[in-house]
Amino acid sequence: MTVERAIAALKTGRPVRVEGTGVVAALSVEMTTSEILELVDPKNSARLLLSGQRAAALNLANIREAADPARPVLIERPTWLDAETAREVVDPGRDFERSPLGPLHPVRLELERESVAALALARRAGLLPALWILDESAQPIPSITVEEIEAAAPRVTLVSRAKLPLEGLPSVQIVAFRASDDGQEHVALVVGAFHGKPPLVRLHSECLTGDVFGSLRCDCGPQLKEALRVIAGSGGILLYLRQEGRGIGLVNKLRAYALQDRGLDTVEANLRIGFDDDERDYAHAAAMLRALGLEEVRLLTNNPSKVEGLEKAGIGVVERVGHQMPPNPHNVEYLATKRLKSGHLL
Repeated sequence: MTVERAIAALKTGRPVRVEGTGVVAALSVEMTTSEILELVDPKNSARLLLSGQRAAALNLANIREAADPARPVLIERPTWLDAETAREVVDPGRDFERSPLGPLHPVRLELERESVAALALARRAGLLPALWILDESAQPIPSITVEEIEAAAPRVTLVSRAKLPLEGLPSVQIVAFRASDDGQEHVALVVGAFHGKPPLVRLHSECLTGDVFGSLRCDCGPQLKEALRVIAGSGGILLYLRQEGRGIGLVNKLRAYALQDRGLDTVEANLRIGFDDDERDYAHAAAMLRALGLEEVRLLTNNPSKVEGLEKAGIGVVERVGHQMPPNPHNVEYLATKRLKSGHLL
């Protein structure tokens, strides 16, 4: 089984075996119905695996086995924990709408590497990082190894390219790429000509709410338009990356929005859901740039993590060019959080 197929299995409510020194048979809590759980776990022996961040949000961090938010937490299944109740436990949107559930008892996690790999698959699938861990002998389950998950290099294939006339811009080509590890499709807009010099490049993470609907909660839409305008002046490339919500996916981003409506900031909301504050990886971006024949770029960004991510993936950043939009009344706190907690520069 490839990583792409393992992700597809979790997204469609099917279990996946992750093999290392031992075996973890995992099933997405979010996608599992009572009927599926009864079928794959007839003895009601499945345990619940959570990310350390989500365990901390559930106030399990006072228990030694759950004290490190960087480590997964395995929870013994109480008799009252069925498929529906488990979804209530792992969905942060329900935290403020229900009475506390419990008690929940973490137990010793024997297969940490396999558990980390299984949660990584859930994150890549855009699902909540919460899994049922099944008795692996329950039934035959498709398998993938920890090594295959860890070694799934973010390669891309250039699939197609075409002219794309855009208002107010010089000649533009749109180039489509498909990622080999997760099947996501990314595009590059090649604007004008840069005559062999390191081009000005913008890494823009997809934002449906801002880019398409003009949401004022963020600065993504104005950033996208201004980046294209600036790039047009010297020639360059905009990479449009399928990394909605800082890499947590559209549904989870909207979950984060709901938490922000209750007073949490962007970072606090992502952590409460069970993710890191920023799950993005820029190896796909680096692979796209190499496929376009580039090894060095001038990067249009205020985010040092993008510079570090590209350089870590082998693309030289010869200059960082600032890129900042003025705030509006709806995103002033969002922009402040980016500076104070995520290290964005002015």
